[in-house]
Parts: sequence; structure tokens; C-alpha cells
Amino acid sequence: MRRREVGSDDDAIRSEVVVVPDSDSQADGATLLDGVELGCGSGPRRRINAVSLEVIEHKGTTYAEVIWAGTSVEKTTFFSPAASSFQFGLLAHAAGYQEEPHYHKTVQRSIDDLQQMFVVQHGIVDVQLFTDDNRLFREVRLHPGDAIVLVHGSHAIKVVEDFQALSVKQGPFFGDEIDKVVVEPS
Repeated sequence: MRRREVGSDDDAIRSEVVVVPDSDSQADGATLLDGVELGCGSGPRRRINAVSLEVIEHKGTTYAEVIWAGTSVEKTTFFSPAASSFQFGLLAHAAGYQEEPHYHKTVQRSIDDLQQMFVVQHGIVDVQLFTDDNRLFREVRLHPGDAIVLVHGSHAIKVVEDFQALSVKQGPFFGDEIDKVVVEPS
């Protein structure tokens, strides 16, 4: 079973939580994973406990992934699909673990999307997510320790309490005039 949050296009922020079978493929929603088996890239599947990951979707497209504060895993786990241009996960090791010195190979990659991730350090912020036709369909309130990766679509933030977040985007950054498009919500 998985939980899926659904909302009305007429009332984009109102939503209700319903429990649906894994085979459900309705249009709007968010998948909450808690104590489920996940794959880590091409590695083995493993059971993860006390995980609160929310995958926010609209009509089958992933718009955002949220790892809520307090989430814990026993081993390093990446939640994004292996093919995603931005990998989102948690690093976790037991005391005494020593990683071998290493570097990451230079491999030519072609990335045509720009995803953004941030982790709230202090304060409260609402992240607004918009459909491809610029309609607000979801607002996610983040508190200290919460992390979000913005995968698809337009987004905006509304600061509820003075806030600061660590933000990461793919580079290089070509400036707002090339990398950013301001849209009018419909």
C-alpha cells in the first residue's frame, strides 16, 4: 500500500490523504514511502525504516521529491531514479566506517533540465508547485531539516518565517536572463 495525496484543480491547495493500492495510477498525487523496499541505483533492494519521502506528482509527472526532517536510513540510500539528472538521497554509515579515498570519473553527460534542491536550515517556507499550464496545484510547507528537490515545472517560494536554506543546482549557471523564465500563474 502507498499513501497518495490528491487535490482538486479548482482548489489547488485543498487536499485529502487517501490510501490506495500500489497499482493505482490516478493523475494527481504524492507518494509517501514509509518502511518500504527501495532500490539504490542498480544495487540491491533493501528495506528502509522510518523513512518519510514524498514524491509529488501531477498527471504522472514527478514535480518534486521531499525528504522530511527526522527521516533516517540504516545505509546510504538515494531515492531518485538512477536515470534522473539530479540524485537525491541520504548518506548514512555506522561509527567507525571509513570510506576509501576516491574521485568521481569525468564522464560526458547530457543534461537538458535544471533541477534545484534545498535543505531548510532555519525558518519556515512554503514551496508552491505549478502545472505545465501555470496552475498552482500544491503548496508544501518546509521546516528546518526538510529537504526538497524541484524536478519539473514552475515553482515559487513564500517565506512564512525568516528562513535560510542550503541550495544546490546543476551548473554552470548562465544567469537569470538565460536560465530563468518568470511565468504568470493562471
